[in-house]
Amino acid sequence: MTSLRRFLDSALARLAEVGAGPYDDEETRLQKAVLVLIAIVILPISAIWAVLYLALGAWTGWVAVVYAVISVASIASFTRNRDFQLLLNIQLADIALSPTLSMIPIGGFLPTGGVGIWGILAPLGALVFRGADAGVRWFIAWLVLFLGSGLAGTVLSPASPFPEWFSSLMLALNISVGGTVVFTLLALFAKQRQDALVGLRSAQARAENLLLNILPGSIAERLKDSPQTIADDFPAASVLFADVVDFTPRSTDLTAAEVVGLLDRLFGHFDELADRYGLEKIKTIGDAYMVAAGVPGPRPDHAHALAALALDMVAATRSDGAVGDLDLALRIGINSGPVVAGVIGRKRLLYDLWGDAVNTASRMESHGTADRIQITRATYELINDEFVCEYRGTVDVKGKGQVETWYLIARRQRANEPVVAREMKAPAR
Repeated sequence: MTSLRRFLDSALARLAEVGAGPYDDEETRLQKAVLVLIAIVILPISAIWAVLYLALGAWTGWVAVVYAVISVASIASFTRNRDFQLLLNIQLADIALSPTLSMIPIGGFLPTGGVGIWGILAPLGALVFRGADAGVRWFIAWLVLFLGSGLAGTVLSPASPFPEWFSSLMLALNISVGGTVVFTLLALFAKQRQDALVGLRSAQARAENLLLNILPGSIAERLKDSPQTIADDFPAASVLFADVVDFTPRSTDLTAAEVVGLLDRLFGHFDELADRYGLEKIKTIGDAYMVAAGVPGPRPDHAHALAALALDMVAATRSDGAVGDLDLALRIGINSGPVVAGVIGRKRLLYDLWGDAVNTASRMESHGTADRIQITRATYELINDEFVCEYRGTVDVKGKGQVETWYLIARRQRANEPVVAREMKAPAR
């Protein structure tokens, strides 16, 4: 089977150039190659049949010669006009008519060794190249021709012109050689189908990987199982926005490749940190990075996890950090609260968050300070037990008025660690 597959691959590769057009896709080129290969395989068989019949004085051997001439002429014409449908019509009609009609003048089914069975290649070819409906129509046509020619030969030429041994030999050859050709055709069809399935699985794998890179895993699975609108409420989540300080003026001195490369390295490192803490990167907006905790999978430590990530992000951009050589400074804002999450878009899917908690987190970043992490009271109250925070005071936020804010400083090393000197208590509410 391996050697047959190598032969088929080699033959198809050579025949793919016969009649191939400059705009043919891979499937069209394969169909053309398969049809030409089958036609060529049958040619030497028709020559042998012609010699055998003519040697015994049966003029019907010339039918096999006529078949071969028509087949060769149609292939030669195909190399010039590249008309696949015309070639297919000629080949199907040629193989359907020649062996079946030749049974009439020499006694029907038995004397000819059932040579008309070769005509079954016509409906099989129509089935492979044109689909089930065409295959059924050609099969009915061949069956009528086969039975009609065989019966007509039995009635019109009851006396066989061939010795019994020759009829037996032709019956064996027609079945064995014809079966081999049919098997070859089906093997080609199976190979085509197998290659298509492999290509389909590969494309599906690439599509799934791409979907997983765009959407959270659980959301991607939901979309695959039931493609419908996805919108979820999360009563407790935390959202972080990080922005590169003064990136726009700095980027004016960089090439496009340098800008993209710089951000790719920075955000690539942030992606690794987010994965380490099991957090969900939502999107990047220019030189801003958005990540959330508690979506799409709720978790009680959403604020703690996001605070730890924020500290690692700032540490990474310091001179001794993982991306410190980029010489960048961050401004980070965090807020906690209820959010709405869902998938929007039809062509470019996006998993996004909405709600006052999201807007406030964005304001914490835009009203923040370079190399500092600014958080709201909602986040402060959730993480104060494990993280050192410095009370900043109130910040005038557009649309919200005066908002109490803190700077996230560090993680507490021990539960009974004394509060550092610069930590300030918030005023009583």
